Amino acid sequence: MEALDQSLSPECRVPGSKLYTLARLKAVKAALKEKRPIHVLSIGSSSAGLGASASYPVKLENALEQALPDVQVEVEARGLPGEVASGAGERLRSMVAEMEPDLVVWQVGTNDALARVDIEAFGEALDESVQWVKSHGIDIVLIDPVFTESLADDAYYTQMVRTVQEVARREAVPLVHRYAAMRFLSTQRTTEAHMLGRHFRLNDLGLRCMAEHATRAITLSLLQPESAKEGMKDGIKDPGKGDAVTADHATSDTSKTDPAQTGTPGPSPVPKQP
Repeated sequence: MEALDQSLSPECRVPGSKLYTLARLKAVKAALKEKRPIHVLSIGSSSAGLGASASYPVKLENALEQALPDVQVEVEARGLPGEVASGAGERLRSMVAEMEPDLVVWQVGTNDALARVDIEAFGEALDESVQWVKSHGIDIVLIDPVFTESLADDAYYTQMVRTVQEVARREAVPLVHRYAAMRFLSTQRTTEAHMLGRHFRLNDLGLRCMAEHATRAITLSLLQPESAKEGMKDGIKDPGKGDAVTADHATSDTSKTDPAQTGTPGPSPVPKQP
């Protein structure tokens, strides 16, 4: 049995292989080196500011500032209820121009799946948007769809999860395995309702765990060095262990499997460093 990540709150702990795939975050790392605030743009279904989700930007901001001591983090959420990837991608242009973020955190796929958007069209829209964000020197982290037992055996829904994973792998951007993490946590209890409320919306605990999971993926991605020497020079530490970790340790390395079974997307897109 793989050990749970002890840096997370007890009710949010999952094994690392069910939590993230890592990649370099050059823009955030540059902000840290320049000792300036990190500006984060959060988009996606749970960034819509309705009900419990109104607290998500604060939860994410607090989690990041706790993981990155003495660093000011400013999170602004610009999600719209029910928005699909193609619509969010169109709005990204104006939001980026207005905010000039260092990092975009995008919860994507759940609304598209519920709207039964064509999967190929979804993948193309997501890929194009990720490429556009990266071309402007901005980092992006993807968060795949929520897990719900009612759709665990739905081939279309699990293919949507795989499509998000494939885009993250192809574009070499960090991915938060929300589907796999929620699936794992649901097996630790008798019901998934402890994290998921009505209409596929995360409740307060679900939002807090997602903020912690996103933060974990971000902080460990910051440990991904351009070279072994750079990792030592930056001196960025793993908040869960207190010491710098290597790319080998930080990156999940699992065999390619169906997300309906484990949710893991396969080997990390980031080459391992010695």
